[in-house]
Order: sequence, then structure tokens, then C-alpha cells
Amino acid sequence: MAPLQFHLRSIHLPPLSSASRSPHRISCRSMAASPPPPTVRTVSIPFTHLKETRKDLSAKIQEGFGPQGLGIISVSDVPDFAFLRKKLLYLAPRLANLSEDTKRKIEDPDSRYSFGWSHGKETLESGKPDVFKGSFYANPIIDTPTTDAALLYQYPSFCRPNIWPTTSLPELEAAFKDLGKLIFEVGLLLAHHCDQYVMRQGATNKTQGLQETLRRSRCHKGRLLYYFPRPLSECKEVTGSTSSWCGWHTDFGSLTGLTCGLFMRNSVEVPCPDSSAGLYVQTRNNEVVKVIYGEDELAYQIGETTEILYSGHLCATPHCVKAPSGENAAGVERCTFAMFMQPDWDERLKIPEKITRHGELIQPNQALTFGKYTEILNNKCYQQRTT
Repeated sequence: MAPLQFHLRSIHLPPLSSASRSPHRISCRSMAASPPPPTVRTVSIPFTHLKETRKDLSAKIQEGFGPQGLGIISVSDVPDFAFLRKKLLYLAPRLANLSEDTKRKIEDPDSRYSFGWSHGKETLESGKPDVFKGSFYANPIIDTPTTDAALLYQYPSFCRPNIWPTTSLPELEAAFKDLGKLIFEVGLLLAHHCDQYVMRQGATNKTQGLQETLRRSRCHKGRLLYYFPRPLSECKEVTGSTSSWCGWHTDFGSLTGLTCGLFMRNSVEVPCPDSSAGLYVQTRNNEVVKVIYGEDELAYQIGETTEILYSGHLCATPHCVKAPSGENAAGVERCTFAMFMQPDWDERLKIPEKITRHGELIQPNQALTFGKYTEILNNKCYQQRTT
């Protein structure tokens, strides 16, 4: 999830043709045979510990999110999560297989397809439209973030209202919101412990901290993803790319909640068809490792704005996703969900001197809003706005 962070998609330009859309480096070709990277289990925190606000989870936070961590922590035994995960993910194939006319009614070109249905609007590394997967975007916390016309124009990917298939798939809205809100509430608990960890490090910050930054935001975005089944010929193709499903990137936002992917063949759930497929992270020592966590665990990754907020005490890491390959992957479809917890569009950020990521575009000590931050970074991949 490549240079453009597709999950934030803070696009402040009029709609462009699909040919002009920037790639987020997705390909569905399989990997060449090579020694597999090491596999690492996420740092895991039981939900019962997470909800104890006075419990000291500093060691876990440091191990998972600190300067030497992988930038990811999983939470186990979250009530209702396993049920709500499957309830939503099983709707993804039904959504993707609606008629093209029906899906066009839930597209939103004015948001650059950052709300509603999106398919074939992004491009692969080859420059071809990405038709291998479809996405459905919505804000599960608030349906209408604002009615201010100026903000709707300036920040359409944050501010436009949700679009739901109320007639063609009415159960999607409740399932999407239920899972998104659960991930959000658990994420707020995790953010509280992140705040406590940073305070124990002696760091000071004039803001109200990560938890309150996220609690007051109107910018959160959920993304339901569906990867279409591939024919055997495509699954046998060879490529050396680890990022065959989602290119290397760090997240723009604060916390990204992730579910494990659910694989199906002919509407029947199956195990992942390729043990090498999945999430890969680049460590601080530039080592690439495969990261795993349980299917009933909820994972969270740190984003760039949290790193900025706390001057590197909590760190975002580059990561990518590898597609399954081989004969067993033929005809298999994959569904997953990501919840992007982000600051509000007018939340002010000050770039610490020690954080040099995007240094060619954003200077140390520069102060700007989260909306402007994402606009600058997305302009690396999209044409500059001129009006």
C-alpha cells in the first residue's frame, strides 16, 4: 500500500483520465524462486491489557512501534472482531460482481474515486490500468464530514459524503461501519498507550496527543479491497518483485488498522494458497522480513504523521504486499479491509529536524496542515494543481 499512498488518496484536483493516474505499484505476477526472507511474528497485545488505561505497555509499544521496531502491533481477542471481519469480507465478492451499471452509480469521480467504488482507475508499474482488484471507500465514522463548499472543493478525498449501495447491496453499509468503528475504537485505546509511552520517554508535545488528535478528526477512511481471481497462466508468470500486490511505501496517516486477508475459491473459504504471500516490512537495518499475525488478530501500523507528532519516538516503516503465485493460486479471490486513522485536514503539523523523509519537498521545522501535507506528497505523483 508505492509512492502514492492509495489509502489516503488526498487528491485536490479535478478528475483525470485513468491513463494519467499515478501508479501505486501494484502487479499480480508471481515471484521468482529465491531464498525466502525471514518470517517475523508481530508484537501482540491482548485486548484485556489494552483496555486497562493505567497498565504500562511501554515495553510492547517500544518493541513494536519504537525506533528499532517493525512499525506494527497486533491486538488479540478483540470482542466481535472475528465475526465482524467475516461479515464484511464476505460481501466484497458480491459487491465486485454487481453489474457495471450498478457499480457506476456508486462511483465518485469528483473525489478522484476516493469514495465509493473504484476499479481500473489506478495503474500498474507497467502503466496499464489496474483491473486486478476493486476497492470500496467510505468514512465509517461520519457520513458527511462537512457541507462547506470551499472545503469540499479543496479536500474532496476527505470531505465528500459517503456513497452506499442502498438498493443493490443494502447490508454493506452496516457491516462496513460496524467493523470500521470497532477498529477505530480499539485504535484509540492503542493510541492512548502510545501517548503514555512517549510521555515516559520524557518527550513533550503541545498537542493533545495521538489519541485526541484521532478522536476529533473527520478524515478517517475505510477501504474494502477485493482481488479478482486470476487464471492459471497469470499465476505461473515469474517476476522478482516482492511488491507484486502493493508497492513499497509508508503510510501518510497516523494508525492503519488491518485485517488478515480472506481467500476464497468458488465462494468457499480456503487457506492462503502461497506461504510466501503477504505483508513485508523493511527493518531499520534495511532487511526485508515477512510479517505475520493471526487471522483473528487486528493489526495496526504506524504512519508518518505519528512519527512527526512525536519526533521519531514512534516510527513508520516501509512495507509492501506480495501476491500468491503458483498453480494453487489460480481461481482464488482475496478480500481484506484497512481502516486509515488520520488527523483532521486542518490539523497542524511541524516537521522535526530529525525527520528528513520527503526532504526534497518538505523542509525541517516547516509548519503545515495535514491536508496540505498530503497534497504536497500526492503532487509527487499527480500533476500540480494550478487553480
